[in-house]
Amino acid sequence: MLSDSPWRNADFRNLFAASTLSQLGVNVTYVAVPLFAVAALDAGPGQVGALATLSTLAFLLIGLPAGAWVDRMRHRRVLIGADLARAFLFASVPLAWWADTLTLGQLYAVVLLNGCATVFFDVTSQSTLPRLVGHGALVRANTAMVSLQAMGNVAGRSAGGALVQLLSAPVAVFCAAAAHLASALQLTFVRREETPPGRSAGHAGLRAQIVEGLRHVFGNPELRALALTAALTNLGMQIVNTMLPVLFVRELELPASALGLFWAAGGLGLLFGARCARTVSGRLGYGRTLGLAGVFLAPAGLLVPLIGHGPWLWIAGAGWVLALFKTGMDNVLGVSLRQGMTADGLLGRMNATFRFVLSGSLAVGAAVSGLIGELAGVRPALWVGGAVLATAFLPVYLSPVRTRRELPTRQQAPAVGASAPK
Repeated sequence: MLSDSPWRNADFRNLFAASTLSQLGVNVTYVAVPLFAVAALDAGPGQVGALATLSTLAFLLIGLPAGAWVDRMRHRRVLIGADLARAFLFASVPLAWWADTLTLGQLYAVVLLNGCATVFFDVTSQSTLPRLVGHGALVRANTAMVSLQAMGNVAGRSAGGALVQLLSAPVAVFCAAAAHLASALQLTFVRREETPPGRSAGHAGLRAQIVEGLRHVFGNPELRALALTAALTNLGMQIVNTMLPVLFVRELELPASALGLFWAAGGLGLLFGARCARTVSGRLGYGRTLGLAGVFLAPAGLLVPLIGHGPWLWIAGAGWVLALFKTGMDNVLGVSLRQGMTADGLLGRMNATFRFVLSGSLAVGAAVSGLIGELAGVRPALWVGGAVLATAFLPVYLSPVRTRRELPTRQQAPAVGASAPK
């Protein structure tokens, strides 16, 4: 019987350490790669935008089949392979630059292939966690992982900026490659390696497996509500985030550091929300916590469009922190609930389906924000984003999730090709 504390589990500690290194690499390159493109290759706004698009495109291109593949593969090998691929890809950038052969085409290829490796790493990481820690430690383990992501957004991107400033963009990218290599080495210490549930139960076709994953998520009213709320949250966040640089720099004429602090404050809200999720849900229940957090915290998203000079900057910042605090709670409890509602043999496809939907929301949000900003202005786009954030909790609030007090007991793996659990 695994302990209720994931920290007593050596495999979890190794996975967490590897994820820490991986998050460092991800967040350093988030800052360093576009700066590299601008400084070394004279990339313009459109080319930098293309880099950002290609970095997330993989989730839409291979997100769903990746889940089916992960369910058939040994998870530790997938995680190690993904990190080694990212280490090789990012190491090729400074090496090509030092050899004076780097092109923008190579950089496009690197971010696209890195996105493919990240799809496999993220889907596999969330799928292997329940098997490593067991039912009793799942919420604590997810709290640690979501907190790590929040800290990565704050500290990792700050480290990326500092590395670029102090050592240059090529060195920063090389450091990111080293972080991914170190993560792969750390993962070799994970010992718990089970036969993938999807292997032992037949060989349903890839399309049938993908459909089974989609049916499992969208045919279950609780999972469907969790997916819709998370998608709407991502949509609102992306609409706001896309316009914030334009608002800060052009309309308010504030320095870039002010925008960085605004985003960092949101990252701290995300972290605190993740840390509070387990304590609050222990008293109120999982579903009730999600519902009440939506009722009392989601409307804070409407404060963000009020951003301006003086006290309005602080008011909008408070709204942003509260909105991200709710998101941090949602991430821990939502991920734990969907893992608990999913049998072992469907974990990869369930996680891939969620990532496909959530990444699609980011793409749509960026396009919607740009369109509204172009046709109606920055402020209307912010109001639309704030309104989406304020109402994103409704699918969960109006679903059976709101009445769920306990984490569901995880099921055994179904036969591949069998009906998905409802």
